[in-house]
Amino acid sequence: MNTETTVSEIQVTYHPFKISQTKLTMSTDVIDIIRTIWDNRIIEMQEEVKILFVNSSNTVIGFYSLSRGGITSSLVDIRLILSVALKCLATGLILVHNHPGGNLNPSSADLAIVKKLNTACKLLDIALLDSIIITKESYTSFNDEGLL
Repeated sequence: MNTETTVSEIQVTYHPFKISQTKLTMSTDVIDIIRTIWDNRIIEMQEEVKILFVNSSNTVIGFYSLSRGGITSSLVDIRLILSVALKCLATGLILVHNHPGGNLNPSSADLAIVKKLNTACKLLDIALLDSIIITKESYTSFNDEGLL
């Protein structure tokens, strides 16, 4: 009798290319890049979460579209974020999501997930550089606002 157990491997992919040679130094640098990969046709309709991954020079090495949710929320699974960060050898990451309603103020859920992600990142020596809420016209940076 064969008692061997097979475990399926989970495959996670991200887009492995340098989006820009620009070193990220300010939130406006991030916004310039994120606007090139965001679908503006649904930014005011459906919440999405994307992660930018950076190397030790703070140059974007890729991004991952984590989830697409409903009008008021989207799932943020920290384990998936960190698994992709580890696979692409990122030293830092930036969490970006939109608020379809246009409100740039972080919700209590936004604040809680950023706190949890920051704690998890520290355990793996990965820097959570920022969390950004975007709308079609503007953005809020947790780092700029002193929330990170």
